[in-house]
Amino acid sequence: MKKIRVNLKENSYDIVVGHNILSGLGAQIRALDIGDDAIVITNSVIRKLHGKALSKSLAKKRISVKFLEVPDSERSKSATVAFRLIQQIAKMDVKKKMFIIAFGGGVIGDLAGFIAAVYKRGIPFVQVPTTFLAQIDSAIGGKVAIDLALGKNLVGAFYQPKIVFSDVALLKTLSNRQVRNGLAEAIKYGVIKDKKLFSYIEKNSDKLLSVDLKTTTSVVLECSRIKAKVVSADEKERKGIRTILNFGHTAGHAIESACAYNRYQHGEAIGIGMRIAGAIACQRKMLCSKELQKLEDLLDKVGLPAKAKGIKLSPVMRAVSHDKKIIAKKNRLVLPQGIGRVRVVEGVPTSVIKQMVTRYMA
Repeated sequence: MKKIRVNLKENSYDIVVGHNILSGLGAQIRALDIGDDAIVITNSVIRKLHGKALSKSLAKKRISVKFLEVPDSERSKSATVAFRLIQQIAKMDVKKKMFIIAFGGGVIGDLAGFIAAVYKRGIPFVQVPTTFLAQIDSAIGGKVAIDLALGKNLVGAFYQPKIVFSDVALLKTLSNRQVRNGLAEAIKYGVIKDKKLFSYIEKNSDKLLSVDLKTTTSVVLECSRIKAKVVSADEKERKGIRTILNFGHTAGHAIESACAYNRYQHGEAIGIGMRIAGAIACQRKMLCSKELQKLEDLLDKVGLPAKAKGIKLSPVMRAVSHDKKIIAKKNRLVLPQGIGRVRVVEGVPTSVIKQMVTRYMA
């Protein structure tokens, strides 16, 4: 069990990483003194696989547990689902010292965190991510949100968890597709900040795809360190530092939105988005074709889709125009300058974006 500190003054917290450590969750939460009554937001699959182990860990430290389930789908990040859960929580909230546990992947984390942020103007919450993608990315940093039809994460807040508790052994129950999803975000970290991490993923892709615990724990730790450092420097994305974490996300989120979140999972869409961002950087002579090919080869190697299929261009471009990074009507794209270095570029012509999005559609 290793700890990484996210330094945010009064909002600081630890990321705990290890494997076969879920039994220690109750002790970690009790030490934080955030409450006696846990509302666990999860889905039926995670509850069936790991719910008993989580309950047992909390019960050992005299923490009561109530489970609330949502469908295992991006569509759960909706106002309808969020306010249904809030109503249920309010009915349970009688002389309780309540906190929320997000027990699942990115959808659960975003949804549960959003509810924790708005219920009673904020109650404590804990991230217990169960997917590769959530452990290395979405559970860290306090971005919580729900989606609108116009785009992802348009209603949300910065609301930090009290702890992120990543048991890498939980990833053993993931499908191959979910593992690939996480690898997309791991590759992103390599491109934006760490050439050595990128090379490590290249050399160990087979072990990572099979969730070898030692190798996967190393990647979870390194990605968590990178994100903790970036978030600590720019908690609310006001300095432009945190924006680099959105590499591949402008086009990736647009692809997810254009297919109503039911064709491509997040990592798959981000993989295509990284290809598009790389191609734009190449067109602008920021990135050499050899390094773009290196990125594409690794995305291919781990089995991520090369092109977005069965989607029309117009909804993708419409979603791009609603991207949250737009300031004063100027788009802001995170573009690679090489493996391990990116830059935020403003005002890329829409015609160029459209051209490169089209290149990666089938």
